[in-house]
Order: sequence, then C-alpha cells, then structure tokens
Amino acid sequence: MPPSSTQAKAFEVNFDGIVGPTHNYAGLSFGNVASTEHGGRVSSPKQAALQGLEKAWALHEMGLKQGVIPPQERPHIPTLRTLGFCGSDSEILRQTARRAPQLLAAVSSASSMWVANACTVSPYADTVDSKTHITPANLLSMFHRSIEPPTTSRVLKAIFSVDSFVHHQPLPAAPSFSDEGSANHIRLCADYSQAGVELFVYGDDLSNRAAGPRKYPARQTLPASQAIARSHGLNPDKVVFARQNPKAIDHGVFHNDVIAVGNQDLLFHHELAFADTQSVYGQLSTALGSELQVITVPVNAVSLEDAVRSYLFNSQLLAVPGQQGALLAVPVECREVPSVHEYLTALEGESPLIDEVRFFDLRQSMNNGGGPACLRLRVVMSEQQIEETGAEVLLTESLYRQLRHWIESHYRDRLTMNDLQDPNLLNECRTALDELTQLLKIGSVYDFQRR
Repeated sequence: MPPSSTQAKAFEVNFDGIVGPTHNYAGLSFGNVASTEHGGRVSSPKQAALQGLEKAWALHEMGLKQGVIPPQERPHIPTLRTLGFCGSDSEILRQTARRAPQLLAAVSSASSMWVANACTVSPYADTVDSKTHITPANLLSMFHRSIEPPTTSRVLKAIFSVDSFVHHQPLPAAPSFSDEGSANHIRLCADYSQAGVELFVYGDDLSNRAAGPRKYPARQTLPASQAIARSHGLNPDKVVFARQNPKAIDHGVFHNDVIAVGNQDLLFHHELAFADTQSVYGQLSTALGSELQVITVPVNAVSLEDAVRSYLFNSQLLAVPGQQGALLAVPVECREVPSVHEYLTALEGESPLIDEVRFFDLRQSMNNGGGPACLRLRVVMSEQQIEETGAEVLLTESLYRQLRHWIESHYRDRLTMNDLQDPNLLNECRTALDELTQLLKIGSVYDFQRR
C-alpha cells in the first residue's frame, strides 16, 4: 500500500554516497573548476571515505535520519570491452593504460560518490498516484559519469524496493534530454508529509541559445526537467522551471546545487543564481500558497568566484529536531575564504532562519569538486517506508562502526594515476564491494557479481 499523502509523519532522509576505493584526481569534469585544478594530484581514498562517513554520522548524532549508498565498480572493465579492448581483465588494464590513459581514468572515476546526481526523487505527497517516483539521471554530459546509470538503477531498486516506490528508466541518452539529477532540483514544502513545490533548474532550453553560457556547457536541459515532471505525475501548479544564470555557469557553477539550496519553505541562494530571480520568487510563492522565506547572498558580500571557491551553497540546509531555525552544514573551505567566513559569522549571529553553521572537513571530495550537498541524495520517506526498507542502509551505530572497519580494511591510503593500471587494485575493489553488498544486504548489483 502506498503511504497516504496526508500521513502525519514523514522525514527527509539523507543518503550519503560512500566514496569508492578508486577515488582519484583525474580532472575529468570540464566546467568544474576544482576538478580541473587538482587533476593529477595524489589522492587518499581511505581519507575521502572516512571524511564522508564522519559527516553522515555527525548529522545522525544530531537526530537527523541518514542512510548510505554504495560506490560503483571501478575500474569498469565491461565499458573498456565495449570500447574494443579484449583479453583478460589485467591485459585490458595494461592495454588501456598504454593506448588510452584518459579512458582508464574515466572508467576508474569514483564520481558515483556524488549521489546528488544519481536521480531525481518526487515524494509520494507530490504525485498523482501517491507513490514516490525515482528517475536515474542519464549523466550524458560527461563520459565518465554516463556509465553510471545501469548500476545506479539496480542499487536504487535494491534500496527502495517496496511497492510505494516507482522506478523509471533514465531519460533517452540524447543531448536534448541531458539530465544531472537532484543537483538541479529543489523541493520546498511547509511540512515533509504535505504536498510540496518542486523547482527544476536548467541551463539550456534548446530554443534560445543566446541566453545560455559562453565558456562552459549547460548540463541540464529544460526538456529533460519537463519530462521528469510529467513522468512523475506532478501537479503542474506545483512545479516551477527556472533558468540558471549563465554568468554563474561560466564561473564554474556546473550544477544549481553549487549556487542554491532549499529545505522546507526556505531558499538560500546567491544573488546571481537565477536568470530571473524575481520571477522565481513569484512562481514559488504562488505554488506554495504562502510567502517564500529567502536568504539571498548579495554579490557585493560574496562574489561568484568566492562562492565557487568555498562551495558555500553546496551546503546542506537541514531541519534539526528541537531547533527552530535551520542548520547549515558547510565545508571547512568556507572558513578559509574571508568574505564567506565573514558572511557566515553574521548570518549565524543575526538571522532567525539559521540556528547554526557547522563546518565539515570533506577536503578529499572538495578537491574533486564535490561538497556536502553533492555527497547526499535527499529522499522524503514516510514512517512506513522507513520501516519497510529491507536493505541495511539506514545509519545506526552498528552500521557506522562496520563501515569504518570496512573502509580501514580495504582502502588504500594513497592513490596515483599510475596505480589505476594495477590489477591488484581491481581485485581489491571487487573484494571490498562484494563484502559491502553483503553488509548492506542489497544483493548482486555489480557487473562482476552478475557474470
């Protein structure tokens, strides 16, 4: 039975992506300034995974509901076979390293850790059939991410397996329907259990190219967002489509969640987030049926450059039990950029909408261009949906300790680009992931398990 749209109790559950054992800095993401700047550096997969886990656990300890989503199989040998490499797995690694090292880097990327891009979720209170709808993102803008959807779909179906969830296929893998998931989607509501307003932000409407960015590509299209809204059965009066400011995209704001974040009836964003800010405010207020609460950061307080450098808006805006205002979970880089630190100090002290600003060390992820918001997928779930979750993915003290031990047992302390061709690394990753699927009780979701 689907949960009732009027059910008294619902929660926002943040599912954090576990950073994978091949976490590396290959600089693959054009338009992502941090990714490009750190290309070729030595990474620490173990430190990256532990940083992400500690963030999730800290929020759990504050009374928030947390879950985890496993990383994907990397290096992904099936992709290399599709691209014409043959022989044993170790032979394919050697061939690719010699002939096409960028391909090896791409199929070794740990980018699936940024689960904000995994899919778009519309909760049961928003949909015509009172079920939660999930559409995996096709991620076709970047080759290294475009190989994720098949495994993502299997993982999501394993976690959200009860009848109250509807799983859609990714949109067609064509430029017209380029979709980057929840990173360009914000849900606003009075209460999680009540019907909300879904804001879809796009960079390209396919008709007015002059209104788009000049330097970097827009990764989300309007037709993709419209298709998801239709297939999810959303009320058209409760959906808003907004163009991202092209100036922001050209400054490295490759997803909307690098420049804006919202929760419940509060929208926190940079002055230059949207192409037409006043129109966005008006549409959201009309759709909500009440006045939208907004914190707008002016450009003379925090420049676009500083916003991108600090990832101020790639923060988590959270409703902590017992607190009247929101918690803003930001990366430690926000302390290191003077304009941002000054702004946050004033915000925490003066705004009734923000109770606390909390800093998290996620530097390994940040160096690759992903902050607190990138690392989590938000899913509004009813008490019944939470209780019926069969997979062991909802964070408890026992699971937290088991995951810490798993990471410390299987992950390397340091990883270079040359290490990606090591057959031992491939075997280490498969051993670790096989153990993880058993720990999380999600079945055989990886290609190497299904052969």
